[in-house]
Amino acid sequence: MTANPATPAPGRPCSIAAALQVVGEKWALLAVRELFYGNHRFDHLVRNTGAPRDRLTARLRALEEAGVIERRLYQERPARYEYHLTAAGRELAPVVQSLLLWGDRWAVDEPPVTLRHQVAGDHDHPLDPAWTCRGCGREATGAAVTMEIHTPGWQREGPVD
Repeated sequence: MTANPATPAPGRPCSIAAALQVVGEKWALLAVRELFYGNHRFDHLVRNTGAPRDRLTARLRALEEAGVIERRLYQERPARYEYHLTAAGRELAPVVQSLLLWGDRWAVDEPPVTLRHQVAGDHDHPLDPAWTCRGCGREATGAAVTMEIHTPGWQREGPVD
């Protein structure tokens, strides 16, 4: 299922704005973080995010409707569910990792966790990710990345007059 917000964001038509309508709220991304950390039960999500229960319930419902997470029944009486990332949710890994690394550098004095790159029997070291082009294998940085506008009536500066 593709996430499809009911109401388009105002301003420039943009995939960033559309993505933020799905996962751009604090409690939504913190819930996704916890799912990446392996916490799937509602009580753990509440405790570890600090979210009010009603707000977290609403965010989890919206993430499920957008196809980012799915509920799985783990107890029948009373009915209790765990939350798991879908393929769309798992593809948020680089986003969550980038926010964590940016926060380590710019928002906290000491990193609360460290991401490590581990390949069994090969290596284990702190993760130092790079954005690479699958087409050529080179790192994509700075001026090497440009933008091509596909939306009629728009240019880089904004709407065409």
